[in-house]
Amino acid sequence: MTTKEYFDFIVEQIHSTVVATVDEDGLPVTCVIDMMYADDSGLYFLTAKGKNFYQRLKDKGYLALSGKKGEDTMSCTAVSVRGKVREIGQDMLPLLFEKNPYMLEVYPTEESRKALTVFQIYEGSGEWFDLSKKPIERDSFTFGGAESIASGYFVTDSCIACGSCLTDCPQSCIELTDKAVIRQENCLHCGNCAAICPVGAVVKR
Repeated sequence: MTTKEYFDFIVEQIHSTVVATVDEDGLPVTCVIDMMYADDSGLYFLTAKGKNFYQRLKDKGYLALSGKKGEDTMSCTAVSVRGKVREIGQDMLPLLFEKNPYMLEVYPTEESRKALTVFQIYEGSGEWFDLSKKPIERDSFTFGGAESIASGYFVTDSCIACGSCLTDCPQSCIELTDKAVIRQENCLHCGNCAAICPVGAVVKR
């Protein structure tokens, strides 16, 4: 999937996400925020200028969000995004209200909407995690020019191809040829392979 497709999934399939920001004491604060629109440049949401959430966004310019779709854990698809945010004002309010008409019940008049402003998540990274598939499926993505950094467990050239790691992998996502290779798109990041490797050939990045 493309980054835009992940954004669309957040907006259209999840919509209400749990957003984390940091307060003036450096402590995490969470709230539920609707992601209302997406384009190739990022995700968009709105808030009122009088809220503490607004002040945290202005002070730190950063947030993290997570959301999931599914009836239970084993049918769940989750997406997380973390990145920089900026206030872009009221120009996009008509579009966000058009795409999210339920907001007319919350802010029914033009006067009441004067309190609102739009934010864009414009640079960052994200992770896709789908437990409904066997084996599980995971992916990572970046946007807005953020650096892509590989994470998870990787097998180095010191691997002796003993196969010790194969039996302890819960998703059977390690293949053995000249050395062990982890299929990153199916890895749980549990660390069993690193713990059992007799020569320390599995490293975490």
